[in-house]
Amino acid sequence: MKRITYPERQGWRDKAREVGFGFHEMYGEPYWLDDVAYAFTLQEIEEQIEAPSQELHEMCMDLVGDIVSSEEALDQLAIPEELRDLVRDSWEREDRHLYGRFDLAYDGAGPVKLLEYNADTPTSIFETAYFQYNWLIDQIEAGVLPADADQFNSVQESLIEAFGQFSKAPIFHFAAKTDNEEDRGTTVYLMDCAVQAGHRVELIDIGDIGVDALGRFTDLEDRVIDRCFKLYPWEFMLRENFAPYLPRSGHAFVEPAWKAVLSNKGLLPLLWKRYPDHPNLLPSFFTDDPGASSLSSYVQKPLLSREGENVSIFTNGKELAAAPGDYGAEGFVIQEYTPLFESEGGFAVLGSWIVGDRACGLGIREDRSRITANLSRFVPHVSLG
Repeated sequence: MKRITYPERQGWRDKAREVGFGFHEMYGEPYWLDDVAYAFTLQEIEEQIEAPSQELHEMCMDLVGDIVSSEEALDQLAIPEELRDLVRDSWEREDRHLYGRFDLAYDGAGPVKLLEYNADTPTSIFETAYFQYNWLIDQIEAGVLPADADQFNSVQESLIEAFGQFSKAPIFHFAAKTDNEEDRGTTVYLMDCAVQAGHRVELIDIGDIGVDALGRFTDLEDRVIDRCFKLYPWEFMLRENFAPYLPRSGHAFVEPAWKAVLSNKGLLPLLWKRYPDHPNLLPSFFTDDPGASSLSSYVQKPLLSREGENVSIFTNGKELAAAPGDYGAEGFVIQEYTPLFESEGGFAVLGSWIVGDRACGLGIREDRSRITANLSRFVPHVSLG
């Protein structure tokens, strides 16, 4: 694993705007970096990233049934008691899921370590699946990269295949906060993949979803929502005013309700308990577990945190880094601290994508901080044999 500087492509910003990637820059700061890339060997990709990601996903899936059938585990994950049957029934019904992203620490030497599983509403999929692949092709055609340069990236094909596994509803709705450019761009990209799989689609703002007299979710034209991809987390949905209607129509949503237990940081100590000393896991504990006190260097994470909010890093009892936010009332977990790959660009986290049930791609984000946050930069990658 190396961070290599390359000449940026001429006109790449125009290309980004043409394909709806207007959020390549956010709040006056670059989000996409076109003049650098992380390079890996094929062996690194296959043995150190793809294979462990596949195994981690299978470990997670093996754990879901035990979590949803355990009141103690659901308590630990702060799943609202009145909606636990919704989560449980979703799993027992085998509601189909679409995708997720593991955040992994990797220093180019030891095994990758799982930091968390973004199993419900992961973003950066357009950048991973589409725009960094275009970067690869353009750089090969320009002679910057060798003709045999490759990328761990079959994400788009996998998405189209996965959408093809969903039965055809009259309309496959896609819901997001449409005034957020990144959320809208991500959702529109996924809509395009669904169209390629043969679905009729429509975009709706999450706030415009209504409820009819029978308690069914509806769109602005009062059409019943039979299936809906939602870029809106289950931990929010389970606590919204419309939550009482979820047991009737909650099966319509993608990701399904059972993903609420995989997108929760409480998954980390449950995985560690099931698979102690697994080479791709870090020791992790709920804060009331005596094992938590055994860690001198650790990361404290809220159960429901997103984009690094309210995450704190401690080394030898002293705070090394901390991020503000609005999470924490739901409880925390403690995870052993492991260093990230560090270069002149900062600290890098590997995002390893699972689509359907297959590990199929890699996206990398880096930040000057040790805590990856909302505006951390996206950097393409390349496999050089």
